Amino acid sequence: ENAFRDVNIAFANELSLVADRLGVDVWEVIRLANRHPRVNILSPGPGVGGHCIAVDPWFLVAAAPEQTPLIRTAREVNDGKTDHVVAQAEALLGATGDAPVACLGLAFKANIDDFRESPALRVVQALADRHAGRIRVVEPYAPALPPALADTGALLVDIDTALETCPVLIVLVDHDLFRSIPLEERRTKRVLDTRGLWPDQPVAPA
Repeated sequence: ENAFRDVNIAFANELSLVADRLGVDVWEVIRLANRHPRVNILSPGPGVGGHCIAVDPWFLVAAAPEQTPLIRTAREVNDGKTDHVVAQAEALLGATGDAPVACLGLAFKANIDDFRESPALRVVQALADRHAGRIRVVEPYAPALPPALADTGALLVDIDTALETCPVLIVLVDHDLFRSIPLEERRTKRVLDTRGLWPDQPVAPA
């Protein structure tokens, strides 16, 4: 079951890479494709986390490596999507001077406090390691930053503080709290939305 889901998520993530290359909106592509009654493309994201989907497929690969090229490739695609998001975020940070950046979410999926194998955490850690002092983290399900971020200079803030002080927002987890932020509070922000939470977000000038 987890390997099946990983393969399906990999298709969505690979489709998002194609969309980035061609300059089209992957969320609109998926919405249109899913109008077909027998099509249900999943939503892409910054990768795959958790103690099940990101781990279990490797047991099948290890048991029968010659027979599992698709499962192995799906794992590589999903892990590679995290690297792609880091590169996108680096480009955004490079274009915004020394402005503080709010990373929204650390958990591996919405509305939980579980950071195991979380691609969001890997993205934030990579950015915090390279941009000490600029990274703010909003994680409503954590009272403190996890140990992986302890010595990086990243700061845990609430969403109101992030919206007031950070002109750059990177959406990594689709927590309900983030989904509910009205356009008025983010209209002027530079945004990297890896979850498709805000289809109404204006495109920032280059």
